Amino acid sequence: MTKQTRVVGLVAAVAIGAAGAVQAAEPFKLGTFEHAGEEIIGVVLRDRHVIDLAAANTSLERHQRLWVTLPMPADMSELIGRYELGMRDRIHAIVDLIAPAIDAGEPPAYVHDLGEVDVFPPVRPGVILSAALNYREHMDEMTTGVAAEMSDASAVDDAPESMQHFWERTPGDTRQNPYLFNKPASIVIGDGDPILLKPEREQIDWECEFAIVIGRPASHVPRDEARGHIFGYTMMNDVGDREGRGDDRYGSDWLVWKGSDTFAPLGPFIVPAEFVADPHTLDIQFTLSGELMQDANTELMQHSVDELVHFVSNNVILRPGDVIATGTPGGVGYARTPPVFMEPGDVARCSVEGIGTLTNPVREWLDVMPR
Repeated sequence: MTKQTRVVGLVAAVAIGAAGAVQAAEPFKLGTFEHAGEEIIGVVLRDRHVIDLAAANTSLERHQRLWVTLPMPADMSELIGRYELGMRDRIHAIVDLIAPAIDAGEPPAYVHDLGEVDVFPPVRPGVILSAALNYREHMDEMTTGVAAEMSDASAVDDAPESMQHFWERTPGDTRQNPYLFNKPASIVIGDGDPILLKPEREQIDWECEFAIVIGRPASHVPRDEARGHIFGYTMMNDVGDREGRGDDRYGSDWLVWKGSDTFAPLGPFIVPAEFVADPHTLDIQFTLSGELMQDANTELMQHSVDELVHFVSNNVILRPGDVIATGTPGGVGYARTPPVFMEPGDVARCSVEGIGTLTNPVREWLDVMPR
C-alpha cells in the first residue's frame, strides 16, 4: 500500500468517524501534558503514546473537506464539558486514524512517546471531595487499637439515621451515612511530582483511592441517574498528616490533616466511563518503595459511585472536572503495629486496575522549596 493510498483510506475513515458512525478501534485515556514548553491535552494510547489533540485535529481538518471545523478546548475541564457535544466523536475518529499509523511504525509528528512529555494533573478540579471510611476494613483499622486513640473515626454511630434532604436511608440499611471532606484544589500535583514533607512533621500517611471525575453539572441527582453525570475515572493519593494539631478543638482539622500542599496527587490520566464496564470490580493496590501496603477491590466500597454522586450533589453543585475520591481500603500506615509513615526517599505508587499507576517520590519540603 502506498503512502497516498493509506492516507486516502484513513481520511475516509475519519470522515465516517466524524459523523459518529464509527467507534474507536481501541480504548484511550486522556491527560494534560507539557511538550516543548507548551501545555497540551493528550489522548493516551496503550499507556505509551500521547496524541497532541489540538495538533492532530488541525492537521486532519486541513486534509478532510467534509470535516466540520471544531474548536479545540482550552483545558481538560472544557473538554469534559463538551465531550458529548462533538468532542467524543472527534476523539474517537482521531484514534481510529492514528492507531493504524502507530502499528505501521509511521506515527505523525504530533504523536509523542510518553517519556517525551511531562505529565501534569489530568484536570484542575474546582471541587475535590474525599470519602472517609468508605471501606469497612479501613473503618475497622481506624476504630480499634492504637489508631483509635488519635482518631475521631471511633465516633461512628451504632444506629445511624437519615439526614433530612441529604441522605434518606432505606429499611435494613446498617451502613454509616456517607462522610466526605474537602481537599483544597490548589494542592493537586501530578504523576511524578514529589509529595513534600513539612519540617518536623513525621506522620505522613498514604490513602490510595479510586476517583470519580464529573462530566455533567450535577445538582440533587437521583441515585439511578448519577452514572449519567460521571465522565470518567482516575486515582488520587489522599495523603494525610496523622500528627494532629496539638489540641482537640472542634474535632477533625481537615486542613492540617488532609489539606497541606502536595497532599493530593491526582492522575496520571482519566479513563472515560465508556471504557470502564463496572467501577465496582477493580483491583486497587498501593506500594511504598516496592512494598505492598494496600491490596483490595473497589467492590468493598460501602457507598457506590452512584450513591456518592447523589449525596454530594445534594450538598453542592458539581461541575465538569470536579473530583470525588471514593475512599481508601484497609492498609494505611497509621493503623499498623508499629505505625509506618512515608519518609524522604520513598516512592508512593497507587494503582487501580484498568486506570493506571500514579507514582510520586517523597521529598523533604526544604530540599525542594526555597527557604
